[in-house]
Amino acid sequence: MAAERHIVGLGGGGDTAEQTMLLYDYVLALTGKAAPRLLYVPTALADSVHSAEGVLGFYDNFRGRGEVSHLLTFPWPPANLRELVLGQDAICVSGGNTANMLAVWKVHGIDTLLREAWENGVVLWGASAGMICWFESGVTDSFGPQLDRMDCLGFLPGSACPHYDGEELRRPRYRELIDGGLAPGIAADDGVAVHYVGTELSEVVTCRPGATAFQVTPNGEERLEAREL
Repeated sequence: MAAERHIVGLGGGGDTAEQTMLLYDYVLALTGKAAPRLLYVPTALADSVHSAEGVLGFYDNFRGRGEVSHLLTFPWPPANLRELVLGQDAICVSGGNTANMLAVWKVHGIDTLLREAWENGVVLWGASAGMICWFESGVTDSFGPQLDRMDCLGFLPGSACPHYDGEELRRPRYRELIDGGLAPGIAADDGVAVHYVGTELSEVVTCRPGATAFQVTPNGEERLEAREL
């Protein structure tokens, strides 16, 4: 029997650390493990100082809640790359520069390993870049603050946009791009998680009262019902 496949995309964090932890708890529960193996992938932060901060933050957030590890690609990926990726219960992808991240993944075959992990039942998740990367395309600031479209991994159909209520340009720019031919898709407010089982949207949850996700098409946007955590 094929493993159940889960992807959870976060539009962004909550207003407080406590709110954001509710989203993390939601993801951890999907593993079905009391102490899951958790991998953090900060490729989108590359050689920025935020990469080290992100790794330390991930360990702080999940210390005592699972077996935590991380994947660095500079100066090169580890020799046990395949075993590291496929030996997890959940893999978290950081925010950052999505375009640079996907280029590095492709060079080293990490994109292929992530698909194999997903097909084996490993929960894939992340916020911002860690949300849009799983879709066919997304709205990104990878090329500058003006926001633009980019092709992504295509595990999930359609397009995606994070920070829908958190950044002033996100909503109008996503609508503009879809009107210009970008595939219709889903937009998530900060503090909102969209949970896909297989390639179908299963649930929208939020840690911020009133925040939710939207299905966006050339005809407009449809507000989706979100379960408050």
